[in-house]
Amino acid sequence: MNSSFQHKITYFSKKTIQNIELPQKFTFPFYYSPHPLTELAARDLQHYLENEFDKDHNFGLDSKQKGTAIGKMFGVLVVQDAEGKVGYLSAFSGKLAGTNAHEKFVPPVFDMLQENSFFLQQEELLNAMNREIETLEKDVHYLNAIDEYEQFSKFSAEAISTKKKQLKENKAERKRIRTTQRSVLNAIDYQELVEDLIKQSYRDQHELKVLVQNHQQQLLALKQKVESFTHPIETLKQSRKEKSAALQNQLFEQYVFFNNKQENKSLGAIFGETVFEKPPAGAGECATPKLLQFAFLHQLKPLAFAEFWWGDSPKSEIRKHKNYYPACSGKCRPILKHMLSEIELEENPLLVNLAADKQIKIVFEDADLMVVNKPHELLSVPGIEIQDSVYSRLQDLLDGVEPLIVHRLDMSTSGLLVVAKNKEAHKILQRQFIKQTVKKRYTALLSRKLENEDGVIDLPMRMDPLDRPRQLVCFENGKKSRTLWQAIERNEQTTKVHFWPITGRTHQLRVHAAHEKGLNAPIVGDDLYGEISERLYLHAGFLEFQHPTSLETLTFEVAADF
Repeated sequence: MNSSFQHKITYFSKKTIQNIELPQKFTFPFYYSPHPLTELAARDLQHYLENEFDKDHNFGLDSKQKGTAIGKMFGVLVVQDAEGKVGYLSAFSGKLAGTNAHEKFVPPVFDMLQENSFFLQQEELLNAMNREIETLEKDVHYLNAIDEYEQFSKFSAEAISTKKKQLKENKAERKRIRTTQRSVLNAIDYQELVEDLIKQSYRDQHELKVLVQNHQQQLLALKQKVESFTHPIETLKQSRKEKSAALQNQLFEQYVFFNNKQENKSLGAIFGETVFEKPPAGAGECATPKLLQFAFLHQLKPLAFAEFWWGDSPKSEIRKHKNYYPACSGKCRPILKHMLSEIELEENPLLVNLAADKQIKIVFEDADLMVVNKPHELLSVPGIEIQDSVYSRLQDLLDGVEPLIVHRLDMSTSGLLVVAKNKEAHKILQRQFIKQTVKKRYTALLSRKLENEDGVIDLPMRMDPLDRPRQLVCFENGKKSRTLWQAIERNEQTTKVHFWPITGRTHQLRVHAAHEKGLNAPIVGDDLYGEISERLYLHAGFLEFQHPTSLETLTFEVAADF
């Protein structure tokens, strides 16, 4: 064991962990509750970050610290060495304080920031090309040529337009003359007049043609002058694009990931087997692949892992200080599939039917529809892995009548759900939901005490393509998302609220509750935007809509059981 290895592992004392059982299987990376050993490791690492980390990085935890606040994802990997001693490794995602080299943390899979690395050399070449392009684009002669071309284009368009207008007026005048002089002049004089008017028409057309040709020639000359500048710029940009792509591909081949049997695969090969085909930006730089790589290269047995967020929340993603999070799906899933292929994992909780022993309750039923109270953890419609759902249960119950789901609730959300029993009812009911004439109210238990009584949350949202089904707040490309809320009960740790969603975006209430520009209070038990608990404390408790046949207003209310 070399000295560099000893700097990277923090061993637990036997006394500290004597009552903690070692995990029998490795953590399922994409949905987990931290093992007691990883919680112990995380607390120790957090103590280090609070008291010993002395690098110049602003996590956003000290309002007096200068610089842009950037929170960071950290990871801990509990390992066992060849002698049976247990400790943990630590890592961060991306780079920290502008570098990859930190004594406490394992190195990256490939350090592109290493002095004189091909990446830095090529990056400097690309930066030099960027500077050259910027210089060319700011050249005063180039800008003057563009301005001259644009000004003459505008002048030319106006001149030709004026000429055409004049010719139109001339044509109208000639027509007037022909009409008024027909009855005044004799045949011979009138014929001479007509011939003269025809000559005037030809002359007008010729003048327009000459004007257009002259302007086209001048525009062409000015355009060629502009292109004498743009050609080298475009050539440079194309070269930059090709060099950038080549550098990216070269990087992909430098990131080589091992598994427990020392089998290796490059980043390019790993993602070449996926629908992405090419790795997304930042792939391979997350904490967990770094930790596993170091463990495999130093013959350490991985036992359990966890990742937690440290610092200020990003603007779009929902990340809370010290909260645990699963490995990201888009960047890490393909990599970890290879790295963990020879390690026995804990069962994927997402494949377990947690609603097998829960019953749906029929609140209302007639010939056209049903209203049911869905228990939490039951799907609205069958999933890829789990078929048990409101739909499948009603299909069995209705004996030949096809249940038509009008709207859906998240699996973890309990509450009222409308189901049509024929196509016409389904069409009418669905139209009401689309037109937002249905009145809905949810009850939620939030993870902190709110000071305000009520309000409106207006945060546009979109899907996170690299971490489905997680949603992002996005003011540039997000869809309008609006929620009304009111506090109904408080204690020192939580607040119970009513939500009235004006729009119906995926995870809208969960995101609006958790985001710092919303209520900054995740719903208790929210495994995506908050912390795992025994359930998601969100219940669809009130529903009002118009009956599709009788047109009667139907109102249903089922109180939350929390």
